[in-house]
Amino acid sequence: MPTLRSGEGFSVSGLFGPKYTQDKLSFNNAIHNAGPAVVNIYSFSYDTRSVLYSRRPNERTSLGSGVVMTHSGHILTCLHVIQDADYIGVVLSDGQFYEAHQVGNDPLTDLAVLKINIENAPVIPQLEEPNTQVGDLVLAIGNPYNLGQTITQGIVGATGRAQINSNVAGYANFIQTDAVLNEGNSGGALVDSNGVLVGINNANYKTLDTQRRIKDVPGVFFAVPYKLAKKVMDQIISNGRVIRGYLGVSGNDLPGQQGFLITSITPRGPAALAGLQPNDVVLSVNGIQLEGAAHALELVAETTPGTTLSFKISRDDAVITIPVNIAELRNS
Repeated sequence: MPTLRSGEGFSVSGLFGPKYTQDKLSFNNAIHNAGPAVVNIYSFSYDTRSVLYSRRPNERTSLGSGVVMTHSGHILTCLHVIQDADYIGVVLSDGQFYEAHQVGNDPLTDLAVLKINIENAPVIPQLEEPNTQVGDLVLAIGNPYNLGQTITQGIVGATGRAQINSNVAGYANFIQTDAVLNEGNSGGALVDSNGVLVGINNANYKTLDTQRRIKDVPGVFFAVPYKLAKKVMDQIISNGRVIRGYLGVSGNDLPGQQGFLITSITPRGPAALAGLQPNDVVLSVNGIQLEGAAHALELVAETTPGTTLSFKISRDDAVITIPVNIAELRNS
């Protein structure tokens, strides 16, 4: 919990009053708990295309942050931080430097897992159910602009933000926050007021100005929720990649109703092969009532490819059940 810290007091001139005691709200304990597990990541790549015009290839450096998740040295970061890197270096909060190798990555969530050769690495506090809610105070820890470990504060503005990237709709529901993230913060930790990890800082919202130039939107930043990030990491460590079920539909929620309306179906996809149709209303999957389209796609994504799920649908005022054999979602 945040603490109230009592100072030694401060004095003002006797003209203005007596000595006062200063109490202040501090999140120092949260940072003390989480900070040692947030690392700086430096990745280097070499552009050999310029070798014809110079004696050596150009070196490109990418700056980011990461979070130590296991005592054996597994680190979560963002894929874009280390993508196409020829060399990855990790600096712990105490200044120790390690070379890292990539275990695997997941383009849909823009996450990557790194491994360093270390024993008893400092691990960030984690809870199986962080229970992140709108209005929660959060702290972002990272290495913006290579200034060193820096903390920014904000609140959770929204959860379940899948629409920031149409490619991940139904597969990655982001936390939205106003805790400021700058270049170098990507891959760092979003923690609660106790220092418990709630998300991996990822991206800020961008839009186009009147001249069609990309610009950042102040105060709108995103993080991959802890439970999703942990699930992605565990699969990468076990399988080298993330395996997700795939249905092949798009849909819209129905205001005030459970289930969702199918608006389009991918040709030759699992839904099409099973006989699902546009304008079908999907009510439940394997007996689980649906809160909406994102809920349905989440259930499908967590299903082992090759499994047959029972879809209860409403079509032309009739309720029917259709079995669908779930395929594997491919990133390409």
